[in-house]
Amino acid sequence: MTWYVILVLAVAAERCAEVAVALRNARWSTARGGVEYGAGHYPVMVALHTGLLAGCLLEVALGRRAFVPPLGWTMLAAVAAAQALRWWCVHTLGRRWNTRVIVVPGLPLTTTGPYRLCRHPNYVAVVVEGVALPLVHGAWLTAVVFTALNALLLTVRIRCEDAALRTTAGVRAGAAAPPAEVRP
Repeated sequence: MTWYVILVLAVAAERCAEVAVALRNARWSTARGGVEYGAGHYPVMVALHTGLLAGCLLEVALGRRAFVPPLGWTMLAAVAAAQALRWWCVHTLGRRWNTRVIVVPGLPLTTTGPYRLCRHPNYVAVVVEGVALPLVHGAWLTAVVFTALNALLLTVRIRCEDAALRTTAGVRAGAAAPPAEVRP
């Protein structure tokens, strides 16, 4: 289990790096008139994602979950793919990427990188990671609970983000162009 603890701690460190990038980008956005939307659901998102990491470790330790090689290695590859997708999103959005919904008025929607393929690629990464990270070491209960709660949260989050973009960027409801996206 030691290697799994190291994996979960590495994901936690990656999340800390995301927060550092997000704070820098929030300062950049607000200096350019950026407006934050949906601040009320942000603490819930932080708690949920912290709970994912804690749940992975607790379920494996307390539930004596075994590592099942075919499942574990496949899920580890999925975790790596989710991380790669997440950082592709961060790179593509540059200073506009954030863990909060902050929209700078007048900036065009991003339609390059993963956003040319999918409307919310960063959230695809979140969903994949939420299933895969627990299942690397058989924490199926954590995977199920996180996935259900995350589905509810993403419903709120995506609606908030899309409404914010329509309001500040003049995007038509149902527009085909993918919005700038944020990630917890």
